[in-house]
Order: sequence, then C-alpha cells, then structure tokens
Amino acid sequence: MTTFVDRVELHVAAGNGGHGCASVHREKFKPLGGPDGGNGGRGGDVILVVDQDVTTLLDYHHHPHRKATNGKPGAGDNRAGKDGEDLVLPVPDGTVVMDKQGNVLADLVGQGTTYVAAEGGRGGLGNAALASARRKAPGFALLGVPGATEDVVLELKTVADVALVGYPSAGKSSLISVLSAAKPKIADYPFTTLVPNLGVVTAGSTVYTIADVPGLIPGASQGKGLGLEFLRHVERCSVLVHVLDTATLESDRDPVSDLDVIEEELRLYGGGLEKRPRIVVLNKVDIPDGQDLADMIRPELEERGYKVFEVSAVARTGLKELSYALAEIVGRARARRPKQEATRIVIRPKAVDDTGFTIAYDEAEDVYRVRGEKPERWVRQTDFNNDEAVGYLADRLNRLGVEDALLKAGARAGDGVAIGSEENAVVFDWEPTMQAGAEMLGRRGEDHRMDALRPAVQRRREKEARRGDSAQREYDEFRPF
Repeated sequence: MTTFVDRVELHVAAGNGGHGCASVHREKFKPLGGPDGGNGGRGGDVILVVDQDVTTLLDYHHHPHRKATNGKPGAGDNRAGKDGEDLVLPVPDGTVVMDKQGNVLADLVGQGTTYVAAEGGRGGLGNAALASARRKAPGFALLGVPGATEDVVLELKTVADVALVGYPSAGKSSLISVLSAAKPKIADYPFTTLVPNLGVVTAGSTVYTIADVPGLIPGASQGKGLGLEFLRHVERCSVLVHVLDTATLESDRDPVSDLDVIEEELRLYGGGLEKRPRIVVLNKVDIPDGQDLADMIRPELEERGYKVFEVSAVARTGLKELSYALAEIVGRARARRPKQEATRIVIRPKAVDDTGFTIAYDEAEDVYRVRGEKPERWVRQTDFNNDEAVGYLADRLNRLGVEDALLKAGARAGDGVAIGSEENAVVFDWEPTMQAGAEMLGRRGEDHRMDALRPAVQRRREKEARRGDSAQREYDEFRPF
C-alpha cells in the first residue's frame, strides 16, 4: 500500500458564478416599480496553501478531482446571491506547482504560502445593476461566468539544509536517527528506506534540518532504482553529505568507487547540485575492518579536497564533531542568502493603443476570430434566448470597437465572425450596419416595453393639463375685482 507520494496530477475546478436576476418591483398601485433583480454570487476559488502538518501528497493521489462550490443566483428585491466557498487544499512545504508541460507556476515554500490554482467565475449582474438612463427597465440579466478548470502537477521537494546521499545500506537512516529524533525504518537489506526521512538537529545555537535521500544507485538519474524519484529532494539543500560504508561486504565495491558513482549521478541530474558544498562521512568505523579501510582511504579523499569525518552510528562516536561542522556550513549558507526585500508593487499600465482584443482571419474555418478577455467573457454572460440581452451584447462590442476593427480587417456583410477559442466559440453572420440588434430592438438604447406605456402616459398628461385649465378658469371666474 502506498504511504508516500511526492508527485501527483491534480484536476481542479473553481465554482461557477451565479446568474443575475431579471425582476421588476411589484407593489399595489405600482404596476412598474422599476427593476430590482439582484446580482449573482461569485464562484469559489481553488487555493493551495502550505501546511507544515502535511508531509505527503497521498490524499490527492487517491482523490485527484477537486471542485469549489458555485455562487448562488440573485433574486428579486435587490437580493444578491451568496458567494461560493473557496476550496483550500493543504500541501506540504516545498511543493512545486507546474502545468502539464512542466512549466513552473509556483514554488510554495514557507508556512501559509498560497497559490490560486483556479479562479472562481464572477457572478452575473441583475437587471437593477444594468439599468441606465437609456435602458431604464432592462428585461434581462447577465449569466454567471463558469469557473476556471485547470490540470496541474504537484511535485514535492523536501525543504532541508543537509542531504545525506549514498548507496543503499550505507547507514544513512541510522545516522539521521542518532543525529536527530527521527525514527526511520532500519534494516540490513537494500532499499529499506522507501521515503525521504527528515530530522531536526540542534548544534549549539544553530538548528537545521537533515534529510536522508534513499535509493541512489548507478543509473539513478536515468530512472533506475528509486533514485530518480528522490533526487529532487536534495535540490534545496545547503550541503551534501556523502555517507560511505567502510564495512561493505560486497567485493566489487569500495567507498571511493561508491563516491565516484554518486557524484556522477548528481552531475547527470543537474539542478545546480554540482556546486553545493560537500563533506564525506566514513560510517561503521566501530567495526575493525571498517576502521582499517577508513585509515586507508582518508588521505585520498582529503587530497581531493573533501572534509572527512569518521563516525559510528551504532557506537555514537564522531557525531558531535559532525553536527557542529554541518551547523557551521549551514550558517554560512544562510548568511549568503539574499535578505527578503519588502514587497514591491509593480504597476504596468496598458498601452494607449491596446484595444483589449485581437481580430485575425481563420482560413481553415473561414471566419474572423475575435479574441480578448472582455468580449469572450461578455459572450459567456449573454442569454442568447433573450433578444434584449443579445442587443445589449452588441452594444458592448460596438463600444469596445469590435465593429470598427472588423471593418478595418476587411470583413464584409455576411462574413462569419467567431468570438472565442476554436473549442468554445460563438459564431454568427456579421452585418456591419447592425445597430445593437436593431432588427430585433429598434434604435439602440430603446426599450420596447416603454412603447405600450407611452399612450397611457400621454393621456395622463392631457388629463392633468385639462384639470389645470379648469382650475384656472374657476379662479378667474370667482376672483374678487
């Protein structure tokens, strides 16, 4: 049964925005009290947040599909719909978020660091919010925008100051167990360690973390053994510790050859590991043959420039010197790190000639394709079963300059125009003389429902005028001379 997962593909879907409401206030003796439809609620976001209590991506391995809640639709009497709740997904410290092509989207390091993996759709406006001087009583509302759907890859890279590397059964797990309070599984056969172990070491006033990276064998950087799965866990470390087994029972191996093999795998893997400081730990010197072999190879290792420590995890010898030496290297590495600067707000104003959309002729589909955040969102918000809503969309596109741009691009009456991507586009035959759905709504900005009210309004005004004339005549007749 899988207990540790450090790479998963996650399918996230944000909540959809709620639809706006088209409603007219109705009250006794007020047949047309004005529009009072409320706005739809916003869809919930999907947010990744670093949680120190989470150490694996196992939960997302079993349940890779996650969705936030939708926003509620608006209602009459100016009641706005409730916003959808954000879906917060805890991830381990050191999680890298990538797209399916391997491009890094976010590197989540530090408790509470967040990344919005999918944004919720905005709610549609109700007809109360759409009312204007030209359109006093809109008979439509905007639809909610669908939430974003994303496929992201989560990859865990252990956040540790020190990484222990070496052949299986070199004693890395035993060493981390005596240097820290970690309790890894320990046995005398290869690949006992199947997951990276992490421990905390205190040396004087310095506290640092140490990780045991399992599974490095020849060819690990090309996928052999378990090494490729765990090499990523040493990328963030400040110092590499080669743990060499001086009491190996295999006749075709020796500590120096083991060191050369691991160094070659680190070089092939890349990631800047070849530039990290290194020290060598000769382990198992409590065994007589181990001490003899350590005495033989130590001069050669020191000639190569390595700082060498002889230790025994079983007898617990040489551990204090090793822990303080590591603390010194970690302290120097931390001092070299650039200090975190205050957050700078960068303002990038749009260019004066940025229209917010582009128009290109698609020869394969024989349409003029309009792309842009605003026109594509407006199309998604339009109820095409409502003629007045279609006219409002035409109004918005015309004000944005889409009609003029189509004329400049060479579009003629009857040409196909597609707004949106190839997979999800609205296609229509374009008429350059169309005035915001004039064939359906009349002159732009007019509301046909007012036509039925104009005779009644005119009769009321004439009645008031007659009443005023009658009152004036009575006053003239009875006023004193």
